[in-house]
Amino acid sequence: MSKTLSMFGLAILILALIVLTAIGFLSGPASPLAWTALLLLAAIPFIHRLLVKRRFVSWHESYSVGVAALDADHKKLLRLINNLQTAIHYQTGEEFIHEALDELVDYTRTHFGREEALMRDNGYPDLEAHQREHRDMIDKVNGMVTRYHAEGEEALEPLARFLKEWLLNHINGTDQRYGPFLNGKGVR
Repeated sequence: MSKTLSMFGLAILILALIVLTAIGFLSGPASPLAWTALLLLAAIPFIHRLLVKRRFVSWHESYSVGVAALDADHKKLLRLINNLQTAIHYQTGEEFIHEALDELVDYTRTHFGREEALMRDNGYPDLEAHQREHRDMIDKVNGMVTRYHAEGEEALEPLARFLKEWLLNHINGTDQRYGPFLNGKGVR
């Protein structure tokens, strides 16, 4: 759903709640309609803040793979995802969105290269499967970026959501498996 449509829907909801509150109070101050509508109206900023906050992601120590350089990469990737979310949510302009997206995609490739080199140099047995996951992700992201360039802002939310979910699932899944292996090889 486009930002304009979302904001229009929110404005209609607020207007409807104001009207319901007024009608309710015209019926008498004890009217449950008035107080319910007023309560819902007061809750909108809090609900909106919660929904916006869910788009962003924070680092948790449980995400650590036990390799400092790769943990630093993962932290930076999460910051870059948050930058993209900020650009999308606060409509900072096409230039900032392009920069945030390009930086995120470029750094993802850099990180994948560093991660794969570390695994290759240490003889990680599941390297090929891990590389395949990386290639599949890059292919999917390239397709989504192409869609964004063709369709505009409508394609941004799904792209940002995919990047966030994929990265968290990848860090908490296959990346967690190489940590102990690399630690066993003396990589910290």
